[in-house]
Amino acid sequence: MGREPIPTWFFAVVIVRDDRGRFLLVHERKHGQLWFFPAGRVEPGETLQEGALRETLEEAGIHVELTGVYRVEHSPSAPGARVRVIYSARPIDDTPPKSEPDDESLEAAWVTLADLDQLPLRGAEVKRLLTEVAAGAPVYPLSLIAREGMPLH
Repeated sequence: MGREPIPTWFFAVVIVRDDRGRFLLVHERKHGQLWFFPAGRVEPGETLQEGALRETLEEAGIHVELTGVYRVEHSPSAPGARVRVIYSARPIDDTPPKSEPDDESLEAAWVTLADLDQLPLRGAEVKRLLTEVAAGAPVYPLSLIAREGMPLH
């Protein structure tokens, strides 16, 4: 007799840093209209990387290049599980973040660590992660996450 499948949700979180050391945050339409990273659930048939790129474009209005992985998190619970990948990224050009609200977000902005105390953030995690990144948190290669069956090199 087979086991029941475990419902699992996959999320991509993107920490975007520009060449001036600023970070990209999104003023969310949901979750109390707080500031957070470009992030969201990966859609069926979409890779984690594709989800990260899509969410950043939808919520912040800019194209980015993923440059690595900070962490892969797995949170099991009784009703299911959650997997979250935190990516490192940089903008591919000088397109400014979106400033007009839409269904995805209210706006996006480049911020410094000093700016964080002036924003209503979605939890202490935002400041903690950005402080760790600014201090040189390790970044692992994108190849850490691959489709099943791909070669290890």
